[in-house]
Amino acid sequence: MTNLFTATDSIAHIVLLYALVIAVGVYLGKIKFAGISLGVTFVLFAGIVAGHFGLTAPAATLTFAQDFGLILFVFMIGLQVGPGFFESFKKGGVELNVLAASAILLNIAVMFACYYLFFDTSDRNNLPMLVGTLYGAVTNTPGLGAANEALGSIFTDGTAPQIANGYACAYPLGVVGIIMATIAIRYITRVTLSDEEKKLELEESSNDQKPTFINVEVQNTYMEGKTIQQVRDFLNRDFVCSRIMHDGKVSTAKGLSEVHIGDVLYIVSSEIDSEAIVAFLGPEVEVDWNIGEDTPMVSQRVLVTNPKMNGKTLGALHLSRLYGVNVTRVTRQGMDIFANPSLAIQVGDKVMVVGKEDSVERVKTMMGNSVKRLEAPNIATIFVGIIVGIIFGSIPIAIPSMPVPLKLGIAGGPLIIAILIGRYGYRVKLVTYTTTSANFMLREIGLVLFLASVGIKAGATFVDTVVAGDGLLYVGCGVLITVIPILIVGTIARMKFNFNYFTIMGMLAGTYTDPPALAYANSVCSKEAPAVGYSTVYPLSMFLRILTAQLVVLFACG
Repeated sequence: MTNLFTATDSIAHIVLLYALVIAVGVYLGKIKFAGISLGVTFVLFAGIVAGHFGLTAPAATLTFAQDFGLILFVFMIGLQVGPGFFESFKKGGVELNVLAASAILLNIAVMFACYYLFFDTSDRNNLPMLVGTLYGAVTNTPGLGAANEALGSIFTDGTAPQIANGYACAYPLGVVGIIMATIAIRYITRVTLSDEEKKLELEESSNDQKPTFINVEVQNTYMEGKTIQQVRDFLNRDFVCSRIMHDGKVSTAKGLSEVHIGDVLYIVSSEIDSEAIVAFLGPEVEVDWNIGEDTPMVSQRVLVTNPKMNGKTLGALHLSRLYGVNVTRVTRQGMDIFANPSLAIQVGDKVMVVGKEDSVERVKTMMGNSVKRLEAPNIATIFVGIIVGIIFGSIPIAIPSMPVPLKLGIAGGPLIIAILIGRYGYRVKLVTYTTTSANFMLREIGLVLFLASVGIKAGATFVDTVVAGDGLLYVGCGVLITVIPILIVGTIARMKFNFNYFTIMGMLAGTYTDPPALAYANSVCSKEAPAVGYSTVYPLSMFLRILTAQLVVLFACG
């Protein structure tokens, strides 16, 4: 039993150490102070305490667990954000992402200002410690990992400063400071929460992009004898006609189905297109679609679980011609997408299929529709992506005036490859779908391994650095790094771009990759605006945090 706690090279000791640090950190992280908790990041502090009291492991083991945890963490983040990464720059996302990028640059600028104002620039360790403080202040753990890795390429003799100490100093007030600064913006810009809620309700009611379902009676004589495809081409509008009632009989609409005066069409379109469709074809009418059906027509969601379907377009499947059914919309990651013939479906999509019951059953068989199959994780895709990501991150890029070539490393390489696989993996027959729970589990395992390793490593020197050193100065600089960019960018977002305050709250939480700030925003808003703002800027922000961590270290600390 003595060896179990003292023999640092024992496998049992190492496993026990990690289990103890992670379990204690996770439990303590759930404790709330003024309604705010540090969450899983408390594992770092538990590791620091363990390291301080001599509970440690071989350096090689700690480094492996730290780096492997970081790789797993950032890769699963990349897979999660990949499908929406490029779409986040559409529909107002450009302005939000520009604001987020500006805040990230301001964080770095404030850090350098603190360095030149308050620290001895001749001490080689001060700037790296402030980099650690920066990533604690913005609550971004992957950035800390990327900075740590870049430092290793500069301090090749093993004397790299333990920047996790600066991170630990700044992190607690970083979480609180983000929320407090966001609240301050409300008073600076004189925002009333109830008014912002009303504006969101008006925006939702006037949203012309959401799907709408209409029954249209054809009265335009020009349409007599035209096919559904000809009507769609002539109107040049994006819509799906799933059913036709002709002379009291209902049939499934196909591209070659003819339209006649008096027919009633069941059409799915965006609200912005529905007005033009009604104006051109004829008025809306009330119809009981159960009347006149020889065989019951059903509308069901079919889950795509057959890997052979991955990446195939709806047009290439010829569902209307071969099966006599129509696809009206596709649901992906909780969002409804119009069933355009050029839309490539992916494993995990839910496809709304309309047609005769037996035909819908055949489509189910073709697409899989097996929840059990979907729950099985695609382990091969994850590790293939990690292989490519590590190779990609190891490619050296020589830049003048830099002491060592720039490499994206084990943080940036896997992140970029994961984003690309998440978005385009189907093109190379990679099934990238992972259930939300599986993604979250792998991501959290990677994160706690990384945090525990960093904390145990830093624990031996933490007290000397923080208590006997510049700990309070790191805390103060962390507050400035946190608050100043939020006040500037948040005010500009409101006064210049007139974004809704709740969207700004989500945008700032996403820029700082801070779930507690998003949780606070959601607690004061009943709408989805904070989550939308968060998800719009989160992918780019995470990428920039990791990339700038390495650039700052390699350019400034070399």
